[in-house]
Amino acid sequence: MPDVTKKLTPVLMVDAIEPCLPLWIDRLGWTKTVEVPEGDRLGFVILATDGVELMYQTWASIEKDMGTKPVRAVGTSVGIFIEVSSIADIERRIAGLPLVLPRRRTFYGMEEVGIAEAGGHTVVFAQRAT
Repeated sequence: MPDVTKKLTPVLMVDAIEPCLPLWIDRLGWTKTVEVPEGDRLGFVILATDGVELMYQTWASIEKDMGTKPVRAVGTSVGIFIEVSSIADIERRIAGLPLVLPRRRTFYGMEEVGIAEAGGHTVVFAQRAT
C-alpha cells in the first residue's frame, strides 16, 4: 500500500491566540511563519521550528470561515507530545510556568515534563532516557 500520509499539523482552537504566543516564541524560540488578523486580534497563526509546525485558530475565526457557529466537542481534549533533544533545556525555558506533569521517567523510557499552554491544552516535552 502506498504511503498516503505526508504531514500532521495540529490546529489548536482557542478563544484568543495572543496569550499562547509567548510560550512558543519567547520561551521555546519558535517562529511565527503565518498570521491572519481578525479585526484587531489574530484569527490564525502558524508557528514553526525545525521542520515542525503548530497552528492556532480562534473560535471566532472558525465561525467566520464556516458562516455558522462551530460545534465544540464536549468531553474531549488534545495533548501535544513533543520529543526534544534536551529535557533540561526545556525545563529552563518553561521555568516558572505551572506544571501539569512534574518531571518523571516513564515505563516506556522517556523523561517527561508537561505544562498547560495559555489556550488550555497540555504540552508534554519528552526526551529518551539514557
